[in-house]
Order: sequence, then structure tokens, then C-alpha cells
Amino acid sequence: MKKGYKILLTIVIGIVIVVAIAFLGLNWFIANSKPQLEGELDLTSLEQPVTVTRDEEGVPHIEAQSDADLYRAQGFVQAQDRLFQMDLARRQASGELSEVVGEAALSTDQFFLTFSLRDAAEKSYEGYSAEAKQVLEWYAEGVNDFITHAKEEGQLSYEFTLLGYKPEPWTPVDSLTIGKYMAYDLGGNWSTLAIRHWALQNLEEDKAKELFITYPEDDPAILEANKQTKVQVGAEFPLDVMPHPFNGSNNWVVSGDKTESGQPLLADDPHLGLSTPSIWYQMHLQSPEQNVSGVIFAGIPGIILGHNDDVAWGVTNVGPDVQDLYIEKPNPDNPYQFSYDGEWEDAEVRSYEIAVKDQDPVPFEVVVTRHGPVISDILYEESDPEAVFSMQWTALEPTQELQAILEMNKSSNWDQFESALEQFHAPAQNFVFAAKDGTIAYKANGRLPLRKQGDGQLPVPGDSSDYGWDGYVPYDELPTIVNPEEGFIATANNQVVDESYPYHITDFWAQSYRYERIAEVLRDNESLTVQDMMDLQMDQQNLQARRFLDQMLVSLEATETGAGYEDLIAEMRSWNQVDDKDLMQPLVFHKWMKKLPDVLFEEDIPEDIYDMMPGKANITDQMLQLYADGETSAWVEEAGGVDAWLEAAFLEMMQEMKEKHGEDYMEWNWGDEHLLTFDHPLSGASPILARFLNPEPVPIGGSGITTQAAAFNEQGEVTHGASWRFVADLADLSSAYHIVGPGQSGHMKSDWFHSQVDDWAEGSYHETSTMGEYKELYTLELLPK
Repeated sequence: MKKGYKILLTIVIGIVIVVAIAFLGLNWFIANSKPQLEGELDLTSLEQPVTVTRDEEGVPHIEAQSDADLYRAQGFVQAQDRLFQMDLARRQASGELSEVVGEAALSTDQFFLTFSLRDAAEKSYEGYSAEAKQVLEWYAEGVNDFITHAKEEGQLSYEFTLLGYKPEPWTPVDSLTIGKYMAYDLGGNWSTLAIRHWALQNLEEDKAKELFITYPEDDPAILEANKQTKVQVGAEFPLDVMPHPFNGSNNWVVSGDKTESGQPLLADDPHLGLSTPSIWYQMHLQSPEQNVSGVIFAGIPGIILGHNDDVAWGVTNVGPDVQDLYIEKPNPDNPYQFSYDGEWEDAEVRSYEIAVKDQDPVPFEVVVTRHGPVISDILYEESDPEAVFSMQWTALEPTQELQAILEMNKSSNWDQFESALEQFHAPAQNFVFAAKDGTIAYKANGRLPLRKQGDGQLPVPGDSSDYGWDGYVPYDELPTIVNPEEGFIATANNQVVDESYPYHITDFWAQSYRYERIAEVLRDNESLTVQDMMDLQMDQQNLQARRFLDQMLVSLEATETGAGYEDLIAEMRSWNQVDDKDLMQPLVFHKWMKKLPDVLFEEDIPEDIYDMMPGKANITDQMLQLYADGETSAWVEEAGGVDAWLEAAFLEMMQEMKEKHGEDYMEWNWGDEHLLTFDHPLSGASPILARFLNPEPVPIGGSGITTQAAAFNEQGEVTHGASWRFVADLADLSSAYHIVGPGQSGHMKSDWFHSQVDDWAEGSYHETSTMGEYKELYTLELLPK
């Protein structure tokens, strides 16, 4: 027995030692790729020494003696922290993910090859000035310095080893392709047009009308074309690549007449997907020619949002109709020809061989008509279709946004800044601006198409020159405000023009609740401070509940269900309409609202169409408002009337929540179903990876319609919201206040990997200086080699 015990003990000890060695080896391997943050490094591309100082939040402060070395160092430092993210981003936007991920990414590659982002980036590069091209080259040189260094030292980050590949050299077009991806993420309305076409084909007219914000009755020829010529929609579309329906932002700027400091205040919080690492990378760039601080997308030079010594700026998404669909009729005898003005016109055919990991390349074609790429092939599979959709989109034209960014970074007043904006075409953005001279200003910037016919609400015939674009809204006639009497300017993806504006922007604005709350707070205060701006960015007041909750409760009380939930109804009525994580009422309200369109549309709209249908919340608001105004809806009447509709949604919601959170609904709270997550793109591959790459979920307040934007999915995960929060006081632009969740670094062993998760949840900002007054944790000297 003793001998057997000793043998068993020896085996156990051996296993423990092997596991410990393996763990230590893995830990060393992962840690070995952490960025070098102090000491010295030689870079081939540099001409003079550059100093990189990291502050307490890991923000790099780069001081260079020339712009050339500044942008080279920026590329190097970004790659230190975010190379894998950068590489994945350029691959996704270029349609090259399958090469490293495998067949699972094939539909994504086909989608982005069809949407032609890299092709547009290549065409855009040719139009850049020699100076801007040089910046792109300098930046690429810095990224490639890091790639070379990491390969030589065996210090490529662990993600590359997990996927079994090494990054290719960086190019200027890679940076521009990532920029085009952001235009895709922020500038899409094509799916709205496709759904409306489907509705006209498949629904009764009165129901189809109600899926429009305003029904285009004055365009009978366009309506008839959509009714008579069928293009199949749905079935094959890869939903995971759709931009988030809540992509938007808050921004505002306040005149010094309404602030405690007597100088303007500016605040911005762009709403995008929340992930590890953040979509934004915060930096401070300083050379004899500029001193600018803020954020940029990893993979791009310059600072897109932030401030310099004289001005500050921020953006929200305008959301204009910049993608038009054309109903193209192919030649039955030649799928590469399409009818146009009575003749068959040849299309451009781009042939690709999509590299796929561990299997043979997959051939793929993109067919491009005079209007743009044919996108029907990624919506469905059908041989010999009657007609297909092609897409015209402002971002597929040559545009030079980076040139605008570089000039914005060096602007010192509104005239210079507005001049720089003239080159920022896609995506269209609401820019707010403040200057030390006291100026506050706004411009809805970007290319807004002028259409020969129609208003962008429906696909139009592609076989006639009577349709199409006829230029853009003149730059000087884009919506602009300078120093308004009201003393502030705010946007939150809301309607930014009234009926007097002579040009069409869109009929599909975001719900107005965030804007209304921002304006309410700014209008009612005359001595605003930086802290007030931070508090407003974290404000959880729910104006949608203010508008509709009482109406909904009255309807519920009119049903048999209402009698069984008198206690719940009483609690809902006592609610202060704040989306507090510790309250039950926000959970009931938001889950009830989410169920309303499901109940209304589930019988008539197939699941694949419904999943890609945008604007469900807007339509729900519109129908609730109809009944508040004493009008009716065909959809609601078919559901048995407003009381029956609200009751059915309430019962479905309550059943689901009881199964998930228990029968005692008085013990529920919003934080049970509203958990902040910052998921890493590799975490879905394994629960073990998720454990190490994702932070612990955090219960939070707010929602998709509060100023503290925090939109949640069906699993109760907050996956979308303020990707960056920023406040600047023009009384002192030597620093500003930021939150970049979940943190600065993309490396799991970094102290800054998830260092701002709790800050994001609680609204704890860090101050970033541009004057060398920050606490220096690490200093790295980059030297010419």
C-alpha cells in the first residue's frame, strides 16, 4: 500500500509540475509580447529622437521634433498596443478574414468585397495631396518598424500565434480602408430601402405604408416600379455584419455666457460597439507644428476627435440617405449586361480568389453597374432573377477625409476648421466646435446627394437616366450654426433641420429622447461647469417613459391582465423614470417596449426579413403616438386594438422575465438584465478565452434612449454605447477629460487592458494634459537606427 501510495503521489506531483511549467511557460509567452514602455528602442524610419511618455491611464504622449517623426512614432506606438486589432480591421474591411480565420468568415469576406471598401480606398488614395500621402507613408513606416521589430524579437502578440499567422507589412491604403469601414458603420440606409421594397411586394398597402416614416405618394412611378418588379430580399444575408441600429452619438457645445468659467464647454460621446479593445485609441501628439490630443481609430494617423491649444470639436452621426438602391434588369442571355435607356450596357466584373485557411481558394465575382456594385448576391441565392439591386453610395467615391483630419488638427479658429471640413465627405457627421476666442459652431458635414427623382425612401429604376444623382448639396448650404442666441448647440442624431430646409437629408432620424433631455438640461442652467457636462453624459432620465408609460398603463388596466398586476402598475406609476440599475421599473418598461414590435409584426413578416429590418423602435413610437393623438393603425387594429397589443406584449415579456429572474417581480432590477460587457473578438471561440479576454460583466443603468447611452441585446448584455466620453473647457485647453472603455491597451497582460471598465460604468473621467503636467509612469526613447 505504501509503495502504491508513493507511486501515485509521484505521478500526481509530476502532473502538477508539468501543469505548472506549462502555465508558467504560457504566461511567459503571453507576457513576452507586452509592449516595451521604457528604455530605448532603435527605429529604422526615424530621423531624430522621439520621446513617448505613458501617463497613469496608459495614454501615450508623443513628442517629436518634426511631423515626419511624429507620425512614424504614432504608427509604431499604435502597433505596440493594437496591432492585432489593426490587422483584423484591415482584413475585415478588405474581405480577407477567411485567410486567417477559415471558412466561417467566408460570407463576411464576400459581403465586404461586394461593398467594395478597399476598392474605394484605393481610388481615394489617388486623390490625396502629396502632403497627405506623405503622412500616410510616414505612419505606415512606423507600423512596419514595429512589425519588423516584433518578428525579429519573437514578440508578436499571442493572438497571431493562436490564429497561426504573421501580419503583412502595413500600407497607406490599409489606413484608408479602415476609414472606409467607419463610413460603412455610420452611413448605411440600404437595408431600409430593401425592406420597404419587400413590404410593397408582400403586404397590404395600408400596412406597407406604416413601415415608412412618410409614404412617398408623390412618386407614383417609383412606387409602381417597386410593386411591379420583384427583387428578392433576405434569406442569405449575414446579419452579424450589419451596423448597429443605435449607431449614433451625443454632442453639445455651450457658450461662455452659460458657463461658470465664462468660456465655452464642449462634450462628445460617440455611440458605437463596446468591445475589447476599444474602437478608439487615445493619444497626445506634439511637434513644433502641432499639439493635439484626443482619439483616433487604431490604424489611422492624426486625431479625429479632441482638441488642440486653441479649439475643440466632437461629432455625432447625421444619418442621411447616402445609399440608394437601383432595380437593375439583367440581360437573360448575359448576366453581365443590364438594361439602360433601351440598350444593354456592360457591367464591370471584378474577379477575386478568396484565400481560405486550410482549404482551396474560393472564386468570387463582384458585378458593378454604372450605379455601383450589385448587392443582391449577398442577400439571397437565386438563379436568373427578374431583377437585382445595385447600390450607389457616397463612400464608394474617392474621398479625402484624412486630409480634413490633418488640417483640423492644426486649426486655430472656426474659419480654418470649417475650411478643413470641406474635404470630409463620408460618413456625414454633425460637427460641434468651440474656440478660445469664444466661438461655438455647428455644421452637418458630408456629401448629401441631390436626386433627379425621388427622396431616397425606395429603390428606383436602374434602367433609365431619369433616375440617379445630380450632384450634392452645395457645401455653403449645409446646415450650419455659429454663436446662436440660445447659447448652446446640441445634436443626438435627431432631426437637425425643419421643413424650411430646401434639401432632403433623410426622413429616418433617431428617436428624439436623448436630444430633448440634453436640451432640457442646457436650457435650464446658466452657470454650467465641467462636472455638469460629465453628469449630463451619465444622465439616466428616460423621456420615452415620460411620454408613453402612463398611456401604456391605462391600456393595461383596461384588460383582464391589469387586474392581476395592480401592485406592479402602482410601482410603475411611482417610478421617477430614471433608468437606475437598482430599480425594477426600467427592466419592465424596456422589455415591454422591446416586445411591442415583435408581437405586432411576427405573423406577417418572416424572421429573416424581420431580423434585418431597421427602425422597429421608431415605428413603435409612431404607432403609440397615433393612439395618443386619437388616430389608428392598420397593424394595431389587426392585433385587436391598442389595449390588446400592449397586453399581449406585456404577458410575453413577463413570462420570459419570470423564467429568467424568478416569479417575484418586485425583486427584479434593471441591473439583472443590463450588464456591461466588452467582449474580445476571439472570446467567442472558447469559454477559456472568454474568461481571460473579457472583463467581468458589470450591472449598469441607462439605456438606448437615455443620454447615458447603453443599448442592450436579447441576452441582456450592454454591447453598444459611449465608446469614448470627452469634455473640454475652453478656459483651459492644457488638459481635457476622457473615458475610453474598457482601456487603452489591447494586450491582456497590460495594466490598461480593462482599467476603465468601472470608470465607464460609474462616470469616472481621467484628465489628460497636453503640457507635460501628467504623472510620468513610463518613458520610452525612440532613436534613429
